[in-house]
Amino acid sequence: MIGVAALLLVILALVGVPLFVVLGAGGLLASHAADISPDILIIEMNRLATSPNMIAIPLFTFAGVLMSSGGAPERLVNFYRAALGWMPGGLAIVTIGACAFFTSYSGASGVTILALGGLLYPILVGEGYREKFSLGLLTTSGSLGLLFPPSLAILIYGIVAGVNIEQMFLSGIVPGALLMILLAIYSMIHGQQRHVIKHEFDLNTLMSTTRVALWDIFLPIGIVVGIFGGFVSIMEAAAATAAYVIFVEVLVHKKINLKTEFFGLLVESSVLFGSLLAILLVALGLTNLMIDAQLPMQMLDLLEEHITSPLEFLLLLNLFLLVVGAMMDIFSAIIVVVPLILPLASRYGVDPVHLGVIFLANLEIGYSTPPVGINLFIASQRFGKPIVTLFKATLPFLLLMLIWLMMVTYIPELSLWWRNE
Repeated sequence: MIGVAALLLVILALVGVPLFVVLGAGGLLASHAADISPDILIIEMNRLATSPNMIAIPLFTFAGVLMSSGGAPERLVNFYRAALGWMPGGLAIVTIGACAFFTSYSGASGVTILALGGLLYPILVGEGYREKFSLGLLTTSGSLGLLFPPSLAILIYGIVAGVNIEQMFLSGIVPGALLMILLAIYSMIHGQQRHVIKHEFDLNTLMSTTRVALWDIFLPIGIVVGIFGGFVSIMEAAAATAAYVIFVEVLVHKKINLKTEFFGLLVESSVLFGSLLAILLVALGLTNLMIDAQLPMQMLDLLEEHITSPLEFLLLLNLFLLVVGAMMDIFSAIIVVVPLILPLASRYGVDPVHLGVIFLANLEIGYSTPPVGINLFIASQRFGKPIVTLFKATLPFLLLMLIWLMMVTYIPELSLWWRNE
């Protein structure tokens, strides 16, 4: 009967029943099967809900929603274009930078594709970039900012894995920048081959776009200096970010009306955070039950029969995580999978901070990988193209990302550089 019930839950998940319902039912089923009191689910929910770091998630989510509605994508694109449009492949590099910046705040690649895709796609094609290249660039660039502070993915991984979030923020900077450099080099080569339009550098245009985007540009600088300079904690940085964005969008740019729009944006942010929190609470309760039932130890025993070295483990881990990234959204994957693989990674000597970078790097790639790569579906809707067409367009970029993944996996110093200081 337990096996039948578990199969029914999987079917319900596939047909679209809310994930928190399926996970909650799975937790009750697992507690019954393991003869463990279901009270542990409530205990775990309370522990997570009272975590100080949890405060940062809704505040950063709110800031991302406000920036999206206040015209920040357009201001940033104009600034990057004025600064980099003179380079070979300059507009493609603008796309990479703008998408990475925006995803780090919005927390979701889908929002980035929707917000920037419609703006940049016709410009890219109009300036001589191949349609296939433009589609592939915009589809894969939607997930570039997941390793940069104040990424929600890093925040949630830090909470779930119990690692220092500031260390996670530091560890993502070099790998994230490396990926942007690889994609920028490819874009420059493509731009040179296609003889795409270059914009003559104009200091006056740069100065005017800089003045308009100055408040947006200062935001990441302030967060990095504040957190890593020891001036503010993660929670204080989140509160300051939300207050700063309100000030900029309401009083400086006057893009948001407090009387008519603010409450609606607050509701939108609350719904986004509430849906994430519901999944987070029940999923961690379920994974805690799995840990109590010795499931990670059973997996470890099975692995040790066939895997003898950390290199083999990391290779197998990447293959597994690529599949996970293609099948699950990033937040669900973190919540469900991380507690199960942490003990295994520890057994093979993989640092939990390095593991976090590997995990998120895999899920960045998974966003654009069939059968359930969410970027493919969102880009298909945004650009009106078949998913197969979009997947073919992303292949060169995915190849570069796989090379980058191997570098991040097998050169831990890229993630742990700050320990050598």
